[in-house]
Amino acid sequence: MTTSDDLQGRVAFVTGAANSIGAACARRLAAAGAHVAVTDIDGAGAERVAAEIVAGGGEAIGLALDVSDSAAVTGAVTTVVDRLGGLDIGVNNAGVTSEGSATGDLSDSEWRRILSVNLDGVFFCTRAQISAMRDSGGGTIVNMASILASAAFKDHVAYTASKHAVVGLTRGAAVDHAADGIRVNAVAPGFIRTPLNDVLPADTIAAVEQAHPLGRMGEVGEVAELVAWLASDAASFVTASLYNVDGGYLAV
Repeated sequence: MTTSDDLQGRVAFVTGAANSIGAACARRLAAAGAHVAVTDIDGAGAERVAAEIVAGGGEAIGLALDVSDSAAVTGAVTTVVDRLGGLDIGVNNAGVTSEGSATGDLSDSEWRRILSVNLDGVFFCTRAQISAMRDSGGGTIVNMASILASAAFKDHVAYTASKHAVVGLTRGAAVDHAADGIRVNAVAPGFIRTPLNDVLPADTIAAVEQAHPLGRMGEVGEVAELVAWLASDAASFVTASLYNVDGGYLAV
């Protein structure tokens, strides 16, 4: 029976992987046997995570990458194909959060800052990954959305718009390239415990936790498990889908 641990020898390209969810995805894919290209705008961080994977017996390389730069994305994918021998898995996780502004007060620069990474970056990566995968007979792509792909929070219109658009991009690409043997899906994390929210006041953390039917925030490893499953042949009939990892948050 095929499982999410059957990724031996496959090549994975993970963005925004110097920390948090992206790093967890890179580590999980490597643990399943994939050769992982760890990429991030923080090149030193990407190399650190790659070195940790190698030290643990896995195979990985670290690359600096600004996903909002189309030419840089194309170059990075080409580098990975040349150095690792192909591309089978893309995990497009890189993203930025909004500073918080009502729609009527949102500046052009803030709108473009969010969309250039969260939407343009996902498109550039998806396009380049499809090109590489199409040449070699297929693959699978997982795009990182958010619960704000299905809801909205006050003063976060740019982020919300970007994540709604990622789902549309995912579904369109999946339909366009199913005949090429390429599956494309999206994952929508809810409130996940990361160093950024660990510094919040205890009462704030408690309130967020109680907003979830499961009574807690998620862990980065729980998101990575779903990504690994979608990247594997265990999910061979799954494409153009959005999977929430939110502890039931959107249901209440």
